[in-house]
Amino acid sequence: MDDARGFQRYKCARYECGEPVFSRSCETEAGPRCASRIHVSEFIHALRAQEFLQVALLTGLLASVACGVVGSYVVVRRITYLAGGIAHCVLGGLGAAQYVAVAWGWSWVHPLHGATVAALLAAVIIGVVSRRARQREDTVIGAVWAIGMALGVLFIACTPGRQVDPMSYLFGSILMVTPNELWLLVALDVVVVGVGLLFYHQLLAVCFDEEFAWLRGIRVEAYYILLLCLTALTVVLLVSVVGIVMVIALLTLPVAVAGHFCKTLWQLMVGSVLLSMVLTTAGLALSYTPNLPAGATTILLAGALYVLVVIGSRLPAALRRTRA
Repeated sequence: MDDARGFQRYKCARYECGEPVFSRSCETEAGPRCASRIHVSEFIHALRAQEFLQVALLTGLLASVACGVVGSYVVVRRITYLAGGIAHCVLGGLGAAQYVAVAWGWSWVHPLHGATVAALLAAVIIGVVSRRARQREDTVIGAVWAIGMALGVLFIACTPGRQVDPMSYLFGSILMVTPNELWLLVALDVVVVGVGLLFYHQLLAVCFDEEFAWLRGIRVEAYYILLLCLTALTVVLLVSVVGIVMVIALLTLPVAVAGHFCKTLWQLMVGSVLLSMVLTTAGLALSYTPNLPAGATTILLAGALYVLVVIGSRLPAALRRTRA
């Protein structure tokens, strides 16, 4: 409890005239006087002194790398809805891991372990069943989506002591990521990016033209399931940043924006990675002083940027039609 109170007090630290000011609650500091002193420089000043902000920033940057690489494959292959099904199924793994850790005393089990297993299992089930069992893909996704969410809710409800906050999973808790969790995210990031780049040409062929890839001797089904597994691991990375509900937005919006300025897949990947880094950093910085949810702020920035780019790309054509 002391650590939690200390963290909350530390989180509510603000800097005025170069000196740190600690308030008893975030509500007290959110008054009109403090609202007039919202500056990004305050976030930069706090970033140098507060470890949890440094870890949060690194988490966002790491997730952005996998998000840009795998998100490009997801958008090109048009399987965004599938990523949503995997994301919601992750709640079952998170809840199961937390239940086992508390009820069975397996303290070494972390919620991210359960999330990884659940995401990979969901990806394999969707890929295999939709291709081999001749089932409609949307039906399989809907079933996995609903069952995963239901299992997660039940495990969370049955966890002794109710030590789980479902909101942190659903809407993200990037400020609560610990240095130990950061190393797990680093490992996931290395695997996702390494595999995604290693099989770049095969995945490129599968995403654009499956029949051509099959004629060239590429094992289309195997690489399709590999792509789903990469998507699953990326979803696990993004759960810590924006939560289960908003994973799809961060996975696709930066790619959609970068797609207006890129002509090849590798350019799309690089542009998406850089844009995701900017958005996650900006979301963290803008949400810090007013104490807003960082994940929701990041998604709103991405959504606003996407709308502006779409309007800007169509505006010249609309003006030409008006003059004509």
